[in-house]
Amino acid sequence: MHGTPHIVSDVMTHTVASLDRDAPFKEIVRLMQDRKVSALPVIEGEGQVVGIVSEADLLPKEEFRDNDPDRYTQLRRLADLAKAGAVTAAELMTAPALTVRPDATLAQAARTMAHARVKRLPVVDELGLLQGIVSRADLLKVFLRDDEEIAEEVRREVVAYLFPAPSSAIRVEVHDGTVKLVGRVRDTSLIPVAARLVRAVEGVVDVDFEPEEHGNRVDSSDARSTQP
Repeated sequence: MHGTPHIVSDVMTHTVASLDRDAPFKEIVRLMQDRKVSALPVIEGEGQVVGIVSEADLLPKEEFRDNDPDRYTQLRRLADLAKAGAVTAAELMTAPALTVRPDATLAQAARTMAHARVKRLPVVDELGLLQGIVSRADLLKVFLRDDEEIAEEVRREVVAYLFPAPSSAIRVEVHDGTVKLVGRVRDTSLIPVAARLVRAVEGVVDVDFEPEEHGNRVDSSDARSTQP
């Protein structure tokens, strides 16, 4: 199989607003409002990413503005209290920044976001220089792929690989990202394998397999049983 997964550089935002370490608090808020973003990378030198400032880093200043926290809160939220008194990006930022490379697959970026519970990742080159930013919304763009484009990839990368003609005759139908494989197949043990491979195609929402062998329909649950 020769399919190439989509990578971060395919979907990332290339033009990115960023902050210097000494950017003041109000400038950070203003830039977030102007650019309609909820986080900004902090850079130094020629563009090396050293941290990231998010709305969550800014909120403690308002949260503790008219509040004198008790000793328990002080001990439990030392980091937030420190940010409540911060006035520059260097004091506010989360560092080191969690980043991703442009050639990382979308699945790798998604796993990194999920494990770290973040909504976006600065994209950096091998020197750590800022190249762009990728968000959760960017990763979902693959689900906007055209149905026929998905069908063609499934035919080329899955059906031709597992069910070569003339011994098998499988028709590929795709509707709103859901793939249906219909036809005749000799070895039904390949159904779960095909389902896994189809789900690995970028933009696939679900897969259903309805092959028929000698006039008997194979239960499509064979395909669905592979879904995580």
